[in-house]
Amino acid sequence: MIKKLKIAKIASLTGHTGSVYSLEETGHSNTFYSGSSDKVVAQWDVDSPGDGTLLARSSDIIYSLKFVEERGILLVGQSGGGIHVVNLETRTEERLLQYHHAAVFDLAFSFKHGLLFSLSGNGELGMLNAIDFSLENKLILGKGKLRSVALNHDETVLAIGAADGSIFTFSLPGMQPLKHFQAHQIGFSVNALCFSPDGNYLLSGSRDAHLNIFEVKNDFHLFKSVPAHNYAIYSIAYSPDKKYFATGSRDKTIKIWDANSFDVLVRIDKTNNDGHVNSVNKILWHKNSGHLISASDDRSVMVWNIECIN
Repeated sequence: MIKKLKIAKIASLTGHTGSVYSLEETGHSNTFYSGSSDKVVAQWDVDSPGDGTLLARSSDIIYSLKFVEERGILLVGQSGGGIHVVNLETRTEERLLQYHHAAVFDLAFSFKHGLLFSLSGNGELGMLNAIDFSLENKLILGKGKLRSVALNHDETVLAIGAADGSIFTFSLPGMQPLKHFQAHQIGFSVNALCFSPDGNYLLSGSRDAHLNIFEVKNDFHLFKSVPAHNYAIYSIAYSPDKKYFATGSRDKTIKIWDANSFDVLVRIDKTNNDGHVNSVNKILWHKNSGHLISASDDRSVMVWNIECIN
């Protein structure tokens, strides 16, 4: 039986004055961070959906955020290639890491191996020591933008989405290449990557608007390809209970999918749900609150309650 979902918009947060590109958990309570082209990192509370509070200002557009709970810091990836290290207790910048000379589009952190990964707009993958932020390695994976990175559940596999539609996979901690394969149409960038919670599947979303699902233990064999949206897919996120995942797209919509069958269950849009009026750039399924959070070119951040009604 196909599940029926009830969608309710909890809040529309409109504190940013530019496109919102990044969302990140805070690790406690029902708060989260957002980063925008207005060069501001804001902190929000799902329980008190009023104006956000200013966490940090940047000298450049903010494309990526990564919370490192063990260090009490937030990493802020910028359009100029810098990565700000923000101390969350003092709410001040500790350092500015300048290992790239093009936009830092995505960041990942492996607690198990003490490594940070940064993806750059000129095809560079940076591998940093999480203690002193020294650059341990830099790999050139191509000339185009690297837009997406994902770690599997036990932090043994790292996946990188490239501008040419391919995916690079590596084993950790040694960064030994596993497989480099054409995941989407040639020349259509892989904008979103996400491992299923059990680690059995790698999900990818691309500028070709397809959601592709690969079997990790079967040499990343293509299990299913779905024409999921009308335009590019920019983000994929699983629900905390692992029953669903969501995709956000340039077509201004969010879709909720069954995590087992990979069937689409509901479409969230402006007409039916008072959703976004521009591209959905990032989605976050908040672990503490259970709410789905979406960020858009329309400068808003929306909070959604997703409830199964059958």
